[in-house]
Amino acid sequence: MNLPDHLTLEVAVPERLLVRETVKQVQIPAEGGYFGVLPGHAPLMSKLGIGVLSFDNGSRTRYMSIHGGVVEVLPDLVRVLADAAEWAEEIDIKRAEEARRRANDLLQRHDMEINVERAVKAVERAQARLDASQRAKAA
Repeated sequence: MNLPDHLTLEVAVPERLLVRETVKQVQIPAEGGYFGVLPGHAPLMSKLGIGVLSFDNGSRTRYMSIHGGVVEVLPDLVRVLADAAEWAEEIDIKRAEEARRRANDLLQRHDMEINVERAVKAVERAQARLDASQRAKAA
């Protein structure tokens, strides 16, 4: 059996398809941590977590912030259906920093009326946006 030498990566959010591209590898933020996909990967499905999705198309590595959803992996295809995603280059850093600060401020309050899980997720989303932007600038 011949293994494929590339993957087709598709990333979509409810509003639109963000990318359909031939890639060499993909790093995916799953609910339980990151995993990498190379051509010929065993089929699987997983819930997405909050983090930075990255992929190498042979000439450069691209980054996007991903927030929830599902991923399907086949030997020659990675299909990401994200609740929210944003290209690193399009992230408003000041807005993400302010969102992280607001969520952290909520967590510092010892008021039992706050939804701690929701505030933690807000911090994670803001941090993922900042991480994606930072990694893209460093590349």
